[in-house]
Amino acid sequence: MTSTRTARLLTRYNAWANRVIFDAVGALPPGEATKERPSLFRSMVKTLNHLYVVDLIWQAHLEGRPHGIPALNTVLHPELPALQAAQHDLDAWFIAWSDGLVPADLDRRVSFTLLSGNHGEMAVRDIVFHFVNHTSYHRGFVANLFYQVPAVPPLTDLPIYLREHGEP
Repeated sequence: MTSTRTARLLTRYNAWANRVIFDAVGALPPGEATKERPSLFRSMVKTLNHLYVVDLIWQAHLEGRPHGIPALNTVLHPELPALQAAQHDLDAWFIAWSDGLVPADLDRRVSFTLLSGNHGEMAVRDIVFHFVNHTSYHRGFVANLFYQVPAVPPLTDLPIYLREHGEP
């Protein structure tokens, strides 16, 4: 990532794709979002909680503060509506944060400690790419669970976002 424009694009795309997947999960028949299934996080809502938790962790790293999250499978919001509202607010934070970036911010190094206790350091540009990529990856887990309903998952590809919204 070489520009603040790219950071703004990625945070907006991520928020849009999250909204699309949450809306689709919310439209499923009652009980399907929380139904236990053979998957790493056991349900759609628990998988979506993982996305939210990881986004909170990266937000805390970017702000230079502790996140207080004990595990990657922490369920902060067991009900879909509350989780969707919390994710929406966090996505809005990332968009506002990216809107405030200046080019020099992309090179800023952020030090952090992973839940494993390992220490790391990344440039802001790489953190943005990582959390958007991570969220895309795990939205794919949720999309796969749609086939167990059975239902067709929504499309959350970047070209669809660009066709519908253009670039920031």
